[in-house]
Amino acid sequence: MVRPDPLPLAASPLGPPPPDWFTADDSVVGVALVFPLQGAAGIFGPTCELCARLGAEQVNRSGGVLGKELRLVPVDGGAEPRRVAENVEALVNLGVVQGVTGWHISSVRQALAPRIAHRVPYVYTALYEGGEHTAGVFLTSETPDAQLRPAMHLLAREHRVRRWFVVGNDYVWPRRTARASHHYARESGGAVRAEAYLPLGTHDFDAVLRRIERSEADGVLMLLVGSDAVRFNRAFAAAGLDERCLRLSTLMDENMLMASGPTATAGLYSTAGFFASLANQDTLDFHGQYAGRYGVEAPALGSLGESCYEGVLLLAALIDRAGTLDVTAIGAAADTVSYEGPRGLLRLRGGHVSQRIYLARADGVDFDVVAQLNPHASRS
Repeated sequence: MVRPDPLPLAASPLGPPPPDWFTADDSVVGVALVFPLQGAAGIFGPTCELCARLGAEQVNRSGGVLGKELRLVPVDGGAEPRRVAENVEALVNLGVVQGVTGWHISSVRQALAPRIAHRVPYVYTALYEGGEHTAGVFLTSETPDAQLRPAMHLLAREHRVRRWFVVGNDYVWPRRTARASHHYARESGGAVRAEAYLPLGTHDFDAVLRRIERSEADGVLMLLVGSDAVRFNRAFAAAGLDERCLRLSTLMDENMLMASGPTATAGLYSTAGFFASLANQDTLDFHGQYAGRYGVEAPALGSLGESCYEGVLLLAALIDRAGTLDVTAIGAAADTVSYEGPRGLLRLRGGHVSQRIYLARADGVDFDVVAQLNPHASRS
């Protein structure tokens, strides 16, 4: 057996897995929870785990899935993509899991989907570059057309941002998102002046900061993951660029903001379908559930972790609607599926969840939501 990389005991807030964790059990519906325990995205991995487990507990209190307990099986989504795909495929082959969900980067999704999506339902919860239409893959999070495009339009209109510099990690999500950003910038009367792509795990941003300064950009589009974005924020502020240049990120949650520190977040904007600071009843209820279950010392609640809660709810709803674990039947019924979570009542259309998207401005280590974005933003 190829054993997945389970939660290291020291990293798991919930303690060690039971001894039968990796044994097939017909009395449960096993779900591989693929989330980052290492690398740049590891900074928000603990929140992903806790939110997913909160979702599983809610599903099980309501009767489980097909009358069975939903049991999460952890897999380290921060490992090398091919290795992650092999680990999850082994669990499927052995009958340990009958579904997959979680937050992991697009390179992992691209390695994983061809191996398992035709065999078990796969709910992908990370914001991504768009264009995923593999049968058996269902997506809960944001894409550039509904997230980045209206945010760039609003910042151009309200803050006269016209000259953009893109800095991202070097893989599919940043590169394809950056490609779309050229079109969005032109729509709002601006342009992308330059781009820079860096390996995951980059620590030295000096050369990129010099390029940003020379470009005379008034906006930086950050497509950096986790701790890379944290280090960039600190270096950006230390170089004094925060006094002349706005930053926009489509991947910046509360854990990353807190790690950046209050002196490194001036002029930083984020766009997402969920912010912990949203003052609506759905968000407040979720705060209460999370704090009640894990206490006030738990990792900060944020959009990336919350997406894993959504992933569990959607996977359970898909299976229950179809009344079977058969992927073809689940896909046929998918567009009739809805579920209610911290982002409100959500429905699937064409395998993607349709949802509200917000723009928030950093205020120290908190987010101040300043607008609900219009996905049909008109040309400026």
